[in-house]
Amino acid sequence: MADTGKTATDDGIRFLGRVLGDVLRVQEGGQAFDMVEDIRKGSIRFHDSASADDLGRVREIISALPVERMIQALRAFTYYLHLLNITEDEALLHAEEKTEAPSLDAILSRAIEASGSEAALADFFRTALVSPVMTAHPTEIRRQATMRAEFAIARALHELSRSPAIAALSDASPDTSPHRQDEPYRRVLIALYARLAATLRELVPNAGVPRKTAAALPYAAPSDFLADLDLIDASLRANQAEATAKGRLLRLRRKVRSFGFHLATVDLRQNSAVHLRTVAELLEAAGRPGYADLDEMSRVAILREELGSRRHLMRPFHAYTDETRSELAVLTEARRTRDTFGPRAITCAIISNCTSASDLLELMVLLKETGLAASDADKGLRVVPLFETIEDLRNGASVMKSLLEMPEYLRTLKWQENVQEVMLGYSDSNKDGGFVTSNWELYKAERELVALFRKHGVRLRLFHGRGGSVGRGGGSVREAILAQPAGAVDGQVRLTEQGEVISSHYTQRDIGHAHLETVVAAAVEASFFARTSERSSAGERIMETLSQTAFETYRDLVYGTEGFEDFFWSCTIINEIASLNIGSRPASRAKTREITALRAIPWVFSWAQCRIMLPGWYGFGTAVSEWLTDAGPKGTETLRGLYADWPFFRMLISKIEFISERADLSIAASYVDLVEDRALAESIFGRIRAEWALAIEALETITGHPVGEAGSTERAAALRRRSPYLDPLNHMQVEMLRRVRAGQDDEKSMRGLLLSINGVASGLRNTG
Repeated sequence: MADTGKTATDDGIRFLGRVLGDVLRVQEGGQAFDMVEDIRKGSIRFHDSASADDLGRVREIISALPVERMIQALRAFTYYLHLLNITEDEALLHAEEKTEAPSLDAILSRAIEASGSEAALADFFRTALVSPVMTAHPTEIRRQATMRAEFAIARALHELSRSPAIAALSDASPDTSPHRQDEPYRRVLIALYARLAATLRELVPNAGVPRKTAAALPYAAPSDFLADLDLIDASLRANQAEATAKGRLLRLRRKVRSFGFHLATVDLRQNSAVHLRTVAELLEAAGRPGYADLDEMSRVAILREELGSRRHLMRPFHAYTDETRSELAVLTEARRTRDTFGPRAITCAIISNCTSASDLLELMVLLKETGLAASDADKGLRVVPLFETIEDLRNGASVMKSLLEMPEYLRTLKWQENVQEVMLGYSDSNKDGGFVTSNWELYKAERELVALFRKHGVRLRLFHGRGGSVGRGGGSVREAILAQPAGAVDGQVRLTEQGEVISSHYTQRDIGHAHLETVVAAAVEASFFARTSERSSAGERIMETLSQTAFETYRDLVYGTEGFEDFFWSCTIINEIASLNIGSRPASRAKTREITALRAIPWVFSWAQCRIMLPGWYGFGTAVSEWLTDAGPKGTETLRGLYADWPFFRMLISKIEFISERADLSIAASYVDLVEDRALAESIFGRIRAEWALAIEALETITGHPVGEAGSTERAAALRRRSPYLDPLNHMQVEMLRRVRAGQDDEKSMRGLLLSINGVASGLRNTG
């Protein structure tokens, strides 16, 4: 398999494509190779000609394939797209001009100038936090190997003259060999290694230690180990060995600061409804039944009373329900983990579907019961509300305001360095109200929270629950951070990274380094140089109108159209996702086909697979069209001005344009053919086509150029490279869906369907 593109990246993919073709020929035979080549060349011809006849021939080849051949083709095209992803990542690393964004060095230089001194910038970084959070697809961790590799520093250190501190450490070493009495650093490192081995045995009793060590006291905390390393560093620098201190020792000291003995910090997360039921059961067992039936004010009064009480609600011999026992066991294990590995092992407890002040207070009561509440001696776990739906985003500031007026809540924040973290949900708000409204309500919620916490003198840390797809907040992380309202970053930002985004950002060390540098640079830039456009006030009024129209248009289709659920379940892979148990959680929260019960991740993923990508754009076209009609002749100029000057509006338009380049309604039509009710299919898909046409027209009106010509030439070339290989996977997926739904649901057919889902996701690269 070879590629036909004409950019520098193609040198690599042409070579890998030929290798893949050779492997296919050897492993599967000449007929399999010829079959794949027929599909590949036919797809390229179609992309060159846009001829219905060429497309028809590709579909004919695919529809005639037996399942064994279909699996061979699916694997070949999927492997090609994996190779293409690797090649493009490599090209990105070696490109002479990777990005137009300023480098971290440039941003830091500007920040020093803005803050007045390097010392002022250092003060900023002492409390700054930029934290990508891996979710659902954790990377592989090999702790012991990492520790062994890092402690090879012993072999790299030079043996230099001793200082008094080093002498003391050396004298305490269990190494009494007379041959090493004049090698203080070696003896110190043997002592440190012995203490680390003792620490490992204490923390993880069954863990193996690489080699035998003498008896030693374990470290009480990572800070003690770091203090010993700091002594070595100071001694080396005082003895003309700064180069050694700046090498592997410096890297190890940084890792100890970052990872301690726990390695990765974990967040707890649970739905507010579970907390409600757990607290209600604890109260009932303690003689206060009926809590769940109370109104919000009464619940808050009881919870505040319990938080101020010294008594424990838990009854050791009471027969609690399985759910309550499970929740208490999780929190008890969290306390044990913190006691063992340190408080940084678990720092936050997130409340999903948070709608009220009582939701936070309930969790605080549970933390109090299990020894995880904040106190003078321990910061405890931070209680983090997650506002997810449109209504929750609108009410978020009001919920937090009521808490900030409670002395017991303010006391907890005081123990936690006066920082409150708030998580914002991109996925559920998008599913609830559509892309335009979701983004606008997120922006407004942030703005209101910034003003509220500033008024109360509490530092706000926003945690952005983004996914990889545009419909779930994905896209350029730099654009997203810079598009935040003024004050929303202020040196504090957390954001989730999940799905294939993890592998694309972190599989290769250099790519991971570049990505993290981009995130940090954007956070510093947003903190020091956040600006409010002169057009933003007028822009906010315009956005309010656009959002309302887009919201009504989206809700009318998704929740107000009779038969829409049947259309969705028939023309997407949602049914197969649910039955194949793909993902970390069930596709739906309940055994129903209702859209309201469906989780946001499979909702967005299903629309991406069929190339409609509806959550990333629907409603935008109508909103802009109606606003331009009402605005008159200067409307276009006004929107173009917002696009040029207002980072939020530019980010919004850029994301819609990005998703429009990957959507393909001609391919989507093949999925719509799977809907048995033809009248329903034509009616709903007709509305989708009409809205799509309005969206493209709106994009081109605002940006001033045709869709597909906005990004870099490399982005356009990347689309041209992958489309002839991605599109056949969609056609094969449609054929497999048709067969499976007709009753051909044997193991091979289901495997082929899974391969097609993986292949399309790999080709799109932003479906997580």
